[in-house]
Amino acid sequence: MAHKDIFWMACDSTEQLRAEYGPFHTREEAEEEARKLGFGYLLRYEHLVSDEGEIEEVRCVFLELSNAPVAARSGVTFHTRCATCGEAAAHETGWQAEVWSDIHEFEHSRHKVRLFERARGEGLREISDGRGFAA
Repeated sequence: MAHKDIFWMACDSTEQLRAEYGPFHTREEAEEEARKLGFGYLLRYEHLVSDEGEIEEVRCVFLELSNAPVAARSGVTFHTRCATCGEAAAHETGWQAEVWSDIHEFEHSRHKVRLFERARGEGLREISDGRGFAA
């Protein structure tokens, strides 16, 4: 008998070219991460899987988050720098910086990326917890 696999993604829009982050096993996990990243939507994927393990059907449902975060503050940029190799990058939103960090640390298993926020008139400030900062 076929069964249904469900997983959740955080996403920034309902457009075809959207950023998705995940997957998550529960809606609560996906919603928490979506809010951290400044995303306003959740995407629920339902896979109908046959007894042989083949995906027979895929369903996608978008959910708009209530009290979705507002757009990024004007004049704020995010910066990443690897404390191990020195590679650095600048980003317009916090989620882009977090994704860059995740990719760099995945590709270089012993590297540690530091995250910074730069606001006009305030200078550069390190985001001490590293991950999970809002856009």
